[in-house]
Amino acid sequence: MRGLSQEELLARPQGLPPVAFHLRHIAGSLDRLLSYAENQPLSEKQKQQLAAEMSADGVKEEILADFEHGMAQAETRIRAINPAHWPEFRGVGRKQLPTTVAGLLIHCADHTQRHVGQTITTAKVLVALRGWQRITI
Repeated sequence: MRGLSQEELLARPQGLPPVAFHLRHIAGSLDRLLSYAENQPLSEKQKQQLAAEMSADGVKEEILADFEHGMAQAETRIRAINPAHWPEFRGVGRKQLPTTVAGLLIHCADHTQRHVGQTITTAKVLVALRGWQRITI
C-alpha cells in the first residue's frame, strides 16, 4: 500500500470501496471481534470508528500507521487469549448472535483474509489505471 499515492488510497475505481476503507475495516473489525471474544461490549469509540470506516478523507501516513497499530494490538490480544476459553459462549452484536471464542478467532482470520484480498485487488486496479490516467476519486 505504501506505493499508492494519497489520491489512490482514497480512490473508488469502478465504484469499488477504497483501499483506505479496507485498511480501516480490517483493523476496526479485528478490534470489535476481539472485544466480543474478550466478553466486552463495544465502546462508543469503536462504534464511532465503525461509522467512519468508509470516510473519503484521511492522510495516507496516518491511515497506514493506524492500520499497523491495529495489527500489532490484535496480535497482542489474540496471543493473550487462553486456549482453555475457546469453547466458551460469546454473544455478538445487539442481537447477541451465538458463537464461541474459537468461532470469533476463526472469523477474525476469515474476515481479514477476505478484506486483504479485496485490498490487493483494488490496489492492482489502481496501478493498472495509472497508465490510463482515469482514476475516479
